[in-house]
Amino acid sequence: MAVGALSRPFTTISSLSHSDTPTSRPPPPPPPPFLNFRTAHYHNLRYLKSLRLLDSHSTKLRSPDAVHSILATVHFLKSKGFSDSDFPTLAFLCPQLFSPDFEPTDIAPVFDFLAADLSASIQESRGMILRCPKLLFSDVELCLRPTLRFLKQIGIENLNTPSNLKSHLLNTRVEKLRGKFRFLQELGFSHEEAAKVCRRMPALFGYSVEENLRPKYEYLVNEMERDVEELKEFPQYFAFSLERRIAPRHLHLKQRNLRIPLHRMLLWSDQKFYTKWK
Repeated sequence: MAVGALSRPFTTISSLSHSDTPTSRPPPPPPPPFLNFRTAHYHNLRYLKSLRLLDSHSTKLRSPDAVHSILATVHFLKSKGFSDSDFPTLAFLCPQLFSPDFEPTDIAPVFDFLAADLSASIQESRGMILRCPKLLFSDVELCLRPTLRFLKQIGIENLNTPSNLKSHLLNTRVEKLRGKFRFLQELGFSHEEAAKVCRRMPALFGYSVEENLRPKYEYLVNEMERDVEELKEFPQYFAFSLERRIAPRHLHLKQRNLRIPLHRMLLWSDQKFYTKWK
């Protein structure tokens, strides 16, 4: 064999450039956009289910557009101080909040009202809405603002402090509140006396005039033969059940020819009352 044929140099490992090393590989191509979309959609579904905002049997709410709409509502409410643990309560009490057709900007005026008119903090607003989510669907000009004005006029204070009573009071149309107030005036209460009763016992606004207040008043006057002055001294009379408390105790005393003040007749426990007046 010719010597020249043997003179070609051998290629050794040391003579390979760094780019030629077998361990170097180009980066893998990115996953198709469709795969990224499906992964994000899957995680969004899981998140909404964890908040109990999706019915596992519903297929309508699983569409990408529906999920996007519900997520927009969730993000809006979280920007107003709500946490993940609040959403099951909201969904149970007010499921229309999480309808795919719901527009979060529709309820923004209510949050503005609570902050500006009621001077409620973010957490106070959250507390009131959790107790009465339907507040979010009340018209500020037609319902919330007139009701707030009336309640302030009769002296009910600290309406920004979250409670079931105050939240539902604020969500009551002013015409209903005025109807209860006029009823007291019809009984003989002056404007200031009626306002004082409402301040002492704002739960009175939740009672029906025809089904609750009027029957109790008529029983007081006609059966118990008492007058409105006793009612002015003890307006809590309206809070007791006519069938279970007022009538049985009145009849018990009447059978014994006894007459005691309303507060002693109604405030005492059954054991104390029936032990005292055997």
